[in-house]
Amino acid sequence: MAFGIVDYIVFAIMLLMSASIGIYYRFTGGKQKTTQEYMLGNKNQGIIPVAFSLMASFMSAITLFGVSAENYYHGTQFVAINLSYVLGTPIIAYVFLPVFFKLGNLSVYEYLERRFGLLTRTFTSMAFSMQMILYMSIVLYAPSLALGAITGLSLTSSIILVGLVCVFYSTIGGIKAVIITDVFQSLLMFASIFAVIGVAMYETGGISQIWKIADKYGRIEFNNFNIDPTERHSWFSLVIGGMFTYVSLYAINQTQVQRYLTMKDYNTAVKSLWCSLPLLSLLSISTSFSGLAMFSKYHDCDPIKSGRISRGDQLMPLYVSDTMGSVPGLTGLFVAGIFSAALSSVSPVLNSLAAVTMEDYLKPFMKQEISDKKRVFYMKMLVLTYGAICLLLAFLSQYLGSILQTSLIIFGVIGGPVLAVFTLGILLPHVNQKGSLTGLVTGLVFSFLIGFGRPKDKNLPTYINGCSGLNETLQLSSLLHNE
Repeated sequence: MAFGIVDYIVFAIMLLMSASIGIYYRFTGGKQKTTQEYMLGNKNQGIIPVAFSLMASFMSAITLFGVSAENYYHGTQFVAINLSYVLGTPIIAYVFLPVFFKLGNLSVYEYLERRFGLLTRTFTSMAFSMQMILYMSIVLYAPSLALGAITGLSLTSSIILVGLVCVFYSTIGGIKAVIITDVFQSLLMFASIFAVIGVAMYETGGISQIWKIADKYGRIEFNNFNIDPTERHSWFSLVIGGMFTYVSLYAINQTQVQRYLTMKDYNTAVKSLWCSLPLLSLLSISTSFSGLAMFSKYHDCDPIKSGRISRGDQLMPLYVSDTMGSVPGLTGLFVAGIFSAALSSVSPVLNSLAAVTMEDYLKPFMKQEISDKKRVFYMKMLVLTYGAICLLLAFLSQYLGSILQTSLIIFGVIGGPVLAVFTLGILLPHVNQKGSLTGLVTGLVFSFLIGFGRPKDKNLPTYINGCSGLNETLQLSSLLHNE
């Protein structure tokens, strides 16, 4: 299927609109000349835009490709993670947020210096930076899967394309541009997923038929209560583990806390957080169902078994390539949505990495105070630098296996111990710097050992009995292999 002229126009409009938002905020208002405006949006951002931005920051192409493939190959148990969001939101809103609003610092890690000391602040800040750089490299890589499969554009070209647009509007437009583009890009993400589900409904005859096929082939599963930590998905791992991952991302991660601080006060930030919850769950559940939607097409001719793709992350681009070419612009809309998902994740992280580097690594070692204008200039240069680093690392992401599994491991391995340090500081007043650093280092070591161990990773059965032409050859090959 060719990527038609209308598809290119739709995709180009998305890129131009994202870049235009950055240009608009560069030349309006205060023109991004103060730290207050560039990093905190003058503390007057709206509840709904920030809610969308909170949702979009960690819902990237990893989510769209990874979660859909997860439900296709491992069943619907993953949907249970949405309960962890409900349990985690009040903890974020009423335990952690009051502390950060009371301090009002740009860097969330400044709290740790006041509570424990400079060493704890520097160490946890460095852990955050490493976590986010690794995550961004995967986020930049994921949409290149779609563009390569659908348009034939090379991996190099697609990574550079999404990276340059993102760095451009993040650098010149500041956090205002990041938040507003997140709203626009979030709507495109939803449109992409609903397009996949809509096509499957049209082809199968409705939601009930999609569900019936998934149920027949064992994809519907909500009863795994296994407490074995090596189990890929169970209520135990998804609700408990998912809640800790969610809290580590939304309560103490600089990327999210910086969004809360763009609000005028604590109560407005809490409202925005609660508003982001249904948006987050809607995208998560819709993406999970899109996995079943794709299974309704490939249930008797699995693309991996039949040799059409090599990994589950390529499943959604293949489905779009197979089904949407007959409607002009629909494939372009999907690709625009996938790239929007990447842009909306990378741009806030670039912004927050620049803030952390300035506040935690450079400012403490500056002998004299620099002007606010110079400070903003340095942060813009930092956004450019981090953008370049992540572009380089994105080319290595293809060797990391499942993009969803890798991103969750990165969040859990680093985010868990860092969350523990903040929790100690807030809830246990007698813990000192020596104790917090010992716990952090020990936690990181054990998390790495556990996180990069192999979970039980058996896919549900897939079939090729419906593959015309390939069926006999593949079955014979399988028979010979088994012998």
